[in-house]
Amino acid sequence: MHIQIITLFPEMFEPVLNSSMMKIARNKKLVSFEYLDLRDFGLGLRKSVDDTPYGGGNGMVFMIEPLVSAIEKAKSSDPDAEVLLPTPRGKKYSQQEANKLSNLKGMILICPHYEGYDERVTSWVDRQYSVGDYVLTGGELPTMVIIDSVVRLIPGVLGGQNSAIDESFQGDNNQVEYPQYTRPENFRGLKVPGVLLSGHHKNIENWRLANKRKV
Repeated sequence: MHIQIITLFPEMFEPVLNSSMMKIARNKKLVSFEYLDLRDFGLGLRKSVDDTPYGGGNGMVFMIEPLVSAIEKAKSSDPDAEVLLPTPRGKKYSQQEANKLSNLKGMILICPHYEGYDERVTSWVDRQYSVGDYVLTGGELPTMVIIDSVVRLIPGVLGGQNSAIDESFQGDNNQVEYPQYTRPENFRGLKVPGVLLSGHHKNIENWRLANKRKV
C-alpha cells in the first residue's frame, strides 16, 4: 500500500511511521509513505495556503487551490488512490472502516489546520472521517490514527496469523477483547484466573468468549 500525506508538518510523521509495527511494515515493503508539503503548493511569493473566511469569523481557512494542486499531484503518481479527509463532519471512524481501508492499494490523506478548509475541496475527497467528538489542533494526529489502524491489518504486518482477527472491535459483534494475563500467577494477592492455568483449551476458549464485552 502506498500512503501519501498532504500536510504542513511532515516532520511530525517520521517518528511515528518509522517505529513499531509501521517500521516493520516499511521494512517488509508492505507499505510506503510519501509526504507532500502543502506549502510547496502555496500561492504567491509567500507560498500562502490560507485566507480569511467569507462571511467573517475568527481564524484562517485553507484555500482550495493549494489543496487541489496537492491532491492532483498525489493522484498523478497513484490515480486509483482514495482521498481521505479527517473532519468533525465525517463518518465516525471505526474498526470496520479500518478493515475496508486495509484493502486499498493507495490512500491520500489531507491534514486540515487552522479553522478548517474551503468546503469545495470535498469534491475531490472520497471519504470523510471523524476520529471522535473532540477538537484537535490539526489533522496530523487523526491521520496517524487512521494510518496505524489500517497498516497493522495488512497481511504480514502483525506476527500471529490471527492477531488482527482476535482483537477488539473485529467481527460483527463489535466486542472488546477478553482480558489478558501473564507471569507471575500471583502478584500481591491478585491471582490469574485458574481456568487460564488449567491447560484445558476448550474451557479457556469458553472463558475468553464469556469475557468479551460488547460496546
